[in-house]
Amino acid sequence: MVNDCGTLPDGSSRALTVTEEIRQQGGKALANCDSVADRDTAEKIVTAAINHFGRLDIIINNAGIIRDKSFVKMSLDDFEEVLRVHLLGAVYITKAAFPFMQNANYGRILLTTSAAGLYGNFGQTNYAAAKLGLVGFMNALKIEGAKHNIAVNTIAPLAATDMAGGTFPKEISDKIKPEFVVPMALYLVSNSCRVTGKILSAGGGYYSSAQIIEGIGLRLTGSESITVEQISEHFSEIISIKDSRCYENASENVLHILSPLVKS
Repeated sequence: MVNDCGTLPDGSSRALTVTEEIRQQGGKALANCDSVADRDTAEKIVTAAINHFGRLDIIINNAGIIRDKSFVKMSLDDFEEVLRVHLLGAVYITKAAFPFMQNANYGRILLTTSAAGLYGNFGQTNYAAAKLGLVGFMNALKIEGAKHNIAVNTIAPLAATDMAGGTFPKEISDKIKPEFVVPMALYLVSNSCRVTGKILSAGGGYYSSAQIIEGIGLRLTGSESITVEQISEHFSEIISIKDSRCYENASENVLHILSPLVKS
């Protein structure tokens, strides 16, 4: 199922064009032009795919738009629209498909984040919020999916696409074609992929793992209360990421914080 409600510069349907490319290479494909940003039409997309193919094994949540402006100048309509397409669109599609994957005891779900969400970018508060929201969605959904053999991962692609709007000069765009992202995306939704809850960067032949880490921190003890002055005095130690670590889930993090308190 190829879903895209957009059109190419010549006015032709993106979904129909890609569907035809797949068919010409011997594959089977169905085009769909409904919006993922509406819960009812998102459910129809999933239902149509299952009715046509008989099952649903893989979801690649890649729908996106941009409405870039500085936060002060950005309308709330533009903020909400970006959230609806990127974040809620992925939620609506996955919500409709998840029960079928549970029943089949198999599924591969790929979400699409961005360096803007992971690290920030000027003029993209809406886009960044949506993209990091998808990471939070993955972090929780991976736990629910694990017992049903459903892997949930996130890709952070760097590619010269139409949505990038000519951001990159030609000599650079030729080196960061979307084709370089495809192998990582395909691996993450394959049966061979056994990892879940990972963020993988991909672009221009470069592939890496991005992780949310926490520094070793500092435990302030010795009194019944902690003062602002103590925080100020030790702030450089608190924000240090020396000997940092990552956590598989929130429970691990909470136990790390609480265990010394329980022992004492």
